[in-house]
This record gives sequence, C-alpha cells and structure tokens, in this order.
Amino acid sequence: MAPDPKENGGAVGERMDHDAVPPAGKKDAAKGANKRKKDEKNKDDDLSEEDLALKQQLELYVERAQDPEEGIQRTALEAMRQEIRTATSSMTSVPKPLKFLRPHYKTLKTHYEKMPESELKRFMADIISVLALTMSEDGDRESLRFRLQGTVGDIGSWGHEYVRNLAGEIGNEFQQRQTAEQPVDDLMDLVKQIVPFHVKHNAEPEAVDLLMEVDKLDMLMEHIDKANHKRTCSYLTSFASYVPEPDDMAVLKIAYELYCKFNKFPEALRVALRMGNAQFIKTTFAACKDPMEKQQLCYILGRQGISIELDEEMIDNEEQRELLQELISNSKLSEGYLTLARDLDVMEPKTPDDLYKAHLVDGRASAGASVDSARQNLAATFVNGFVNAGFGVDKLMTAPATETSGGGSSGGWLFKNKEHGKASAAASLGLIMLWDVDGGLPLVDKYLYSNDNHVVAGALLAVGIINCGVRNECDPAYALLYDSVNKEDLTIRIGAIMGLGLAYAGSQKEEVLDLLTPIVSDSKVGIELAGFAAVALGLIYVGSCNEVVAQSIVQTLMERSEAELGEPLARFLCLGLGLLYLGKQDAADATMEVAKTLNEKISKYCLVTIETCAYAGTGNVLKVQALLSMCGDHLEKGDNHQAPAVLGIALIAMAEELGCDMAIRSLEHLLQYGEQNIRRAVPLALGILSISNPKISVMDTLSRLTHDSDSEVAMSATISLGLIGAGTNNARIAGMLRNLSSYYYKDPSLLFCVRIAQGLVHMGKGLLTLNPYHSDRFLLSNVALAGLITFLHASFDMKAFILGKFHYVLYFLVLAMQPRMLITLDENLKPLPVPVRVGQAVDVVGQAGRPKTITGFQTHTTPVILATGDRAELATEKYLPLSSVLEGFVILKLNPDYQHDHLSS
Repeated sequence: MAPDPKENGGAVGERMDHDAVPPAGKKDAAKGANKRKKDEKNKDDDLSEEDLALKQQLELYVERAQDPEEGIQRTALEAMRQEIRTATSSMTSVPKPLKFLRPHYKTLKTHYEKMPESELKRFMADIISVLALTMSEDGDRESLRFRLQGTVGDIGSWGHEYVRNLAGEIGNEFQQRQTAEQPVDDLMDLVKQIVPFHVKHNAEPEAVDLLMEVDKLDMLMEHIDKANHKRTCSYLTSFASYVPEPDDMAVLKIAYELYCKFNKFPEALRVALRMGNAQFIKTTFAACKDPMEKQQLCYILGRQGISIELDEEMIDNEEQRELLQELISNSKLSEGYLTLARDLDVMEPKTPDDLYKAHLVDGRASAGASVDSARQNLAATFVNGFVNAGFGVDKLMTAPATETSGGGSSGGWLFKNKEHGKASAAASLGLIMLWDVDGGLPLVDKYLYSNDNHVVAGALLAVGIINCGVRNECDPAYALLYDSVNKEDLTIRIGAIMGLGLAYAGSQKEEVLDLLTPIVSDSKVGIELAGFAAVALGLIYVGSCNEVVAQSIVQTLMERSEAELGEPLARFLCLGLGLLYLGKQDAADATMEVAKTLNEKISKYCLVTIETCAYAGTGNVLKVQALLSMCGDHLEKGDNHQAPAVLGIALIAMAEELGCDMAIRSLEHLLQYGEQNIRRAVPLALGILSISNPKISVMDTLSRLTHDSDSEVAMSATISLGLIGAGTNNARIAGMLRNLSSYYYKDPSLLFCVRIAQGLVHMGKGLLTLNPYHSDRFLLSNVALAGLITFLHASFDMKAFILGKFHYVLYFLVLAMQPRMLITLDENLKPLPVPVRVGQAVDVVGQAGRPKTITGFQTHTTPVILATGDRAELATEKYLPLSSVLEGFVILKLNPDYQHDHLSS
C-alpha cells in the first residue's frame, strides 16, 4: 500500500532531526505515530474488502502519477480517470474514487506545479479540476481554474454534477472579470460546451441560468428544438417576473422569438401582450397563416382588451377581416356568457331579498329595514345590478310594466330612489344589459329624454357601461354621449364623462381626448367635473404615457387654488395622471419630478399615486421597501399620502404569489403599529391582493376588522370582504355579511357597505370575476386594474364618495368584470361540449419529466366556470386546443391522429 505523502513527509522530518528531538519528545512523537496508524487501521477496518482494494489501488495510482517516467504517469492518470468516470453513487453521497482521493488532492496539486508544460500536464489538470469539486474552498474556483488549464474536450463525460459546479463557478468568475474589465473569451468557450450539454440532458433551466449569468441569452436560440422549446419558454416566461428591468424584457423577447420559430402563435401573442409591444403583436398576427388560429388570437386580444384595427396587410379577405374584427371587439362576449348561464341553469333573475336571506338573520335586522329607506333602496339598486349583471333580465328595472306589485315596473323602482340615487338606478340598467349593445341601448333610450336630470345622467352612464370592453362598428357610445359632455347641468356632464371613460377605456380614442382635455384645463369648471374628466382620460389612455393628457392635468393641478386641491375629488386629478403611467415604471420619472413642485397640499399624494401606478404589477421589491418606510412616518394633520402608499404595496406585490404572501404579512404589521389613516387603507390593500380569491387568512383578518372601533376601518373591511369574494358565491363570506347586517342594523352607513359587499359576492350569480390577471396569471389587464384602482382610491374617503352623492363610482368596477368561464368552440365558432378536467393549478416550471399540471381535479363538460387558481385541461384526445391556456373562448380542432376506441362510450 502506498504510504500517505503527508505521513511520509512527516517520517522524513523525523529522521532528519533525530538527534535534535529530546527523549520526552521522541516518546510523544512515537505515541502520535502509533495513534495515527491505529486510527487509519480502524478506518480501514470499517471499509469492505472491495472498498479497501479500491482505496489501495487509487493510492498506488497517485504514487505512480508522480513517477519521473512519462509512460507510467500517463497510464496512472488514464486509470485514475477511468475509475472516476465509471464511479456511480447515490444522490446523497460523494462517489468513492473522489472520497478516497481527497487526502491526495494537495499532493497532486503540488506535483502539477512542478510538471513541465505538456499534454500530460493538461491531462493532470483535468483530474485535479474534478477533485476540486469536493475539495476546493468556497470562493477559490479551483475547479474552473484547472479546467481552463486542462485539455480542450468533452467536459460532459465527467458527469452532471461536475458540469453544474463548473457553470456556477463560471458565473462568479464572469462577474469578477467584468468588474475588473478583463477578457472573458476562455470562459465563453466553456459556456459553448456546457449549454448544449445541459439542453441535451433536459436541463434547459440550468442552460438559461448560465447564459443569464454571462449576458448571452441569445445563444439559446441555436440550441433549442421543437421537442424542448415548451419547457424552455415556460421557464423563461415565469422567471421574467423575478428579473429587474430591462432584463425582464430581454428574457421575454427570447421566449417570444422561440415561440415564433416553432409557429406557436397563441403563446407568442401572450408574450407580446405581456411585453406590451404593439409591433410584436402585429407581427405575430401577420405571421399566423392558419385562419382558425387567427380567430383564437382575436379571442386572446379581446380578453386582454387590446383593440387593433386590422388592415389589408394582416388579412386580405374582407369577409374574414370583418369576422376577426368582431372577435377582437368582444361582440360575442355577451352571447358566450349567456350560453354559460343557460348551461348552468342560472338565468332566473334574483332580487336583492334573495341574497339578504333575512329569514336566516336574527329578528332585529328586519326592523332595521324602515331606517333610511332611500339609502336601503339605493343599496338594493346596486345589489340588483351586480347580481344580475349581464343577464339582461331582473325583477326591478327590466320587469314588464304590468308587474306593479312591489314596484316591479322599472319606472316604479327608479322613483323609489331620491335625487342622485336615481342616477345610479338608471345606470344599473346598463349593468344588467352589460356587453349587449344591440339589446341594451333601446331599453336605456327612453331615459335619455327624461325631464329629471339625474335620470338622464344615469342613462348616459348606462350607455357607457353597456359598451364597456365591447367595441361596435357603429360606435353608438360616442354618438350618444358627446353632446351631453358640455350641457349646463353638472350631474349630466359627470354621467356623460364617466360613460365615455368606461366605454373607451384602453382604446386611446382621439375624439374623446379633444372633447375632454378642455374640461380638465378649464379653471372655471368645478373641481368635481375636472376630476372625473381626468380619470376618464386616464382610463382611455391607460398605460400610454400620453403627453397631452399629462400636461393638461399637471397644468390644472398647478393652477387650482389650495381650497380646491383640498377637496376629495382633487385626488382624481392625481389618479388620472397615475393611470397614464400604469405599469410603465421609469417612464413616469419626469412627471414625478414635476409633481414635487406642486402645492404641498397635494404634492405628496400625487407623487405616491403616480409611483404606485407606474410600478403596479411589477413586483419591484425596492419600491415596496420605500413605501413601507413611508408608512412608518408620523404625519402632520392633513397629510393623506400614506393611504395610496399602503395600496401601492399591494399593487406592486400582486405580481406573483410569493410577493402576495409577503405583502399580506407586511400589511398585518401595519395594522398593529400603523396610525389611523394607514389602518383605514390596509383592508382595501388586502382586498386587491386576493381579489375574487377568498383566502381563509385574509377573510379572517377582514372579518376581525369589520368590528373595529373606527367605523371607517370597519367600512373598508366590509367592502373588501365583498372584493375578495367577488363573483364566488362564497358561503363563508355570505354568512359573515348576513351576521354583519344584523349587527349593524341601526347604522345606515355600515349597513349600506354590507349590502354592497353582498352584491359583490354574488356578482353575476357567481359567474364573474374581478381578477385583473388571466391566462394562468400570466397576463395583467391594464383596463381592469385601472378600474379597480379608481374604485379603491374613491374608497379612501367613503363619506365623500360611496356614502355621499358620488356612489356611482362603484360602476368603475365594471371595467374589471369578466366571465370566469371556459367555453370550447368548434371550427364554426359554435359551442362544442367536451369533457375537461378542472383542478388546482400546480407549478411545474423547470421540473423533470412530464409532471401533472393540476391536482384534485373533477371532470366536467364545457362550458365550465374556473375559480382563481384553477386550471383546465382537455379530458379527451379527440380534439386539440388551439391555445395552450384553457380560459375564456378556446377553439378546438379535430386531432388527425385520434384513434376511436370502440370500448369507450
């Protein structure tokens, strides 16, 4: 057995200094040597015969590798390499050859330094590089250093773990060299060997990580093929959320190019929409040649609320162009929604009393009905609108005139509301006829000629609501509304302006810009009207950074007096400005600088509003930290910028699941330690974080806050209970709200909030959602988010808006309402019932093999409704979906390879 070089060295030393060692020292040295031999003997006794033989064999190779004769060296190194490469081990242990060679690592390194430059020296470097895998100190990067001095060859043959370790060291070395401005060519040669190895062995995520470290992500294109592009792209798109800008766009661009390369146009379009790149959207559309696939692209565009005018370059056939334009403009949405309702048998209209279920509540609640009956009727108007939204029939507004019992005729119910209550009542007709332009406008028409200005204002708002998210070639909304914008009466003007904002949200329609900009700029106009005009423009030009709108709003904020800027509706001017930069990050910097120069009464509020809107949905951790520290400040009286800061934490963190959970924890801290104005905003922030997604923990927190001693906190929490349960029919929340209605039966304001929340929970009889995220949480609809932000900003001051005369701000929620459905269509776009599995979505990004994408599924026949966090997949192989994400409208085509099994039913 070859002696250990360390021990051998020790022995030589002993012999040389023999006489110098005093007798006692000799004894100790002898004892030490005996102890070492004993330990080694014990260690060797623990090994099996096979392992002992291997250990001795390897020690012999180490000795031979230091032989002066080259031939013997080469043979020893060759044998050592063979042993290391053929070694197998379990997942948790080090391979035996590496384990037994560990004591000789330094010996081999020392010998390597003495070797002359030759092929043999490079051979030795390869072996030391592999040994460094288990031996080198952290941060030494010896494995990489010896690899670069070794042979240029197949590094994959040393195994996965070695290649992964090397990739990690390359990343660190690259960073260091970049900082020191040293060349990195030798590292790039290694990268060119490692990336194909990873891709070939199904480790695409590791290839992507390495290329990200060395800023060469575009190298990925040449290595990905049809078989592995899906795994690679799903990894790219999901980790784009965790990459700072502008790198996130570079990552998405590679994913987009890969999808286009393999003709996966629906997926490519989703990535283009995520990037917000209009050019890519048009290119994808033009590149897609399959007419059915083009129709699927139109459905995706319609769901995202992007309106493109198709030209002859995109589609040369005029008839087909009209059909596709119709799909983009969502004109089939109402029809699909009603198909779903009929299939689920929920067409029967519901009355507010059906939801209140007063018989289940303690006796005292019914006595409260007589208190403030106009307020109760107004609540019933909203509840009735929300629950029957989009169904086209109800028992209060659309019931035939013969049904006079209980004020069933629409005229009767309308006049059970007082003054501005009539506006909301007339507007609720628009909510009931939601998306049905042809059926809804004739019903609203008669109210446009009423003598009561409030009714006219409500009817104008109803026109906007009906056209919300739906484009029509006749463009009826503008024709009906533009005339009323400059009428005398303030209520009518606000109704028309808000109607335009809802009807053209996200469309960037220039005629509306020309119509509303003068109203924002006119200093003679009341701040209320200017505020609504600013928000309407913010909605129409959401996320567009339009300079004309921005300048006119900033100009107004500069010119208005301090008293006017102190009004609640002055905040809507700031909000309009913020919506222009929704999700646009740095693009808002210049406007934020200007906001710092505004009157101190509104400057901070404006600054925070713009910043929180600009970073909404980005997950930017630094911004969240800045907002949290802002919430820690103790304010002078009159400062109100902490409320939008609290909401901003939720808006930024809602980008991904992890951020949501962390934000919920941070908001819990703010509840415990924050001041009153912060505590009032926290429930609203929780509401947007889990909107239409009733998480038990959030539900319990809000339930606790509904009994808070501060009535404003209780109101916010009550409304937020409605938001987190919006459109889910959640029985637990419905029970909580019933109990609250009995608890607050003597408090008309809080009871009103409870009723609104009840309406939201049962919105669309459980078929609608307010969640702005769709396509497996990949896409964020700017228009939907803008509607929610507007409603939440109004909720900061409940008394002025929802409990005051501007309760119709509740209708801004219409912008976020979408059916939470999956409808499968055949080639003629007719509903096609097929079995689908619906279950809880599982994150399988970067996992090996083909793991299941859903868990705890049930099989249903389409059309079906999908809850937040649900995912559907086809339960039959007879059809192939044209979209990889089964949500909304999905076109199916027959599978050409399908073999009909005569045994299956």
